[in-house]
Amino acid sequence: MTQIINKPKDAVSQVLNGVAFIHQEKLERLSNTGIIKKQQIDDSQVALISGGGSGHEPAHFGYVGEGMLSASVSGPIFVPPKTAEIVKAIEAVTSEKGVLLIIKNFEADVTNFLEAEKMAQQSGIKVAHVIVNDDCSIEEGSYKKRRRGVAGTILVHKILGAAAKEGKNLDELKQLGEDVVASMNTLGVALASGKTIGQEEAVFSLEKGEISFGIGIHGESGYRKEPFFSSEYLANELINKLLTQYPVSISELPFAIMINGLGATTVMEQYIFANDVKRLLQLEEIDVVFQKSGNFMTSTNMAGISLTFLALKEKKWLDYLNEPTDAFAW
Repeated sequence: MTQIINKPKDAVSQVLNGVAFIHQEKLERLSNTGIIKKQQIDDSQVALISGGGSGHEPAHFGYVGEGMLSASVSGPIFVPPKTAEIVKAIEAVTSEKGVLLIIKNFEADVTNFLEAEKMAQQSGIKVAHVIVNDDCSIEEGSYKKRRRGVAGTILVHKILGAAAKEGKNLDELKQLGEDVVASMNTLGVALASGKTIGQEEAVFSLEKGEISFGIGIHGESGYRKEPFFSSEYLANELINKLLTQYPVSISELPFAIMINGLGATTVMEQYIFANDVKRLLQLEEIDVVFQKSGNFMTSTNMAGISLTFLALKEKKWLDYLNEPTDAFAW
């Protein structure tokens, strides 16, 4: 498939320049960095930073804005930003209220972000972190839960962004983030592997008509392959697997759900899937009070979808989800 690019090595920098150009009234790119930040930083609230490797667009720069992130840091394709860049982002948005880092649970991401946190703290900046591990897929063979940070990270951005705007302090935001993460699960499926920028070969192989359950956002293959039957069958499989992550009593709580396209899944397909999810959750008597569908955290041009469940243990979480934001990808 032909891609609209110039030189692959320049792709990330050019993406960031494009974002800063299109959204120049509210966002800016710090020169020669992977940092996109708000034009105006509110010193009266805790600043939020998230990021990771590129290839997941619109994550994470699409969530920089009033009521969400203060800044994002992008690394190369599927490679987290360097520690020094994360420190620059912290320094660019910090105030006496401090900075909260929202980190996806991948070893390299966690290592670089926590090292940046330590360095910033040593320079006198108040910094804390939340690690998102919503992926409830399992490793093939060992059946160990992977607990990677995937699409549910965006719901964490939204809830914590609204809570920060409301005035919660750094410790309160950290605790809130950990509570939200503990109530959230995501499971994804691929219909076709994605390809990295400038590459013709797929990251992993699937036969025609075959799907893979439990894929990762860096093109990692899943734990089980099987023939594709229908959207309804797929929705049923994901819903059943997600509900098993919660005690039976949790079904009495209201839920927020997110349907996330992985890059090449059309809007039509996403809404067909959404219709099946709606009908099946009604049969399960799950009370869905917040729902969202779109491309929120992709894997370049992978064909596939993920489904996120968040059990709303506090009514305030729903209020935060519904608070307005000008982040362009929300």
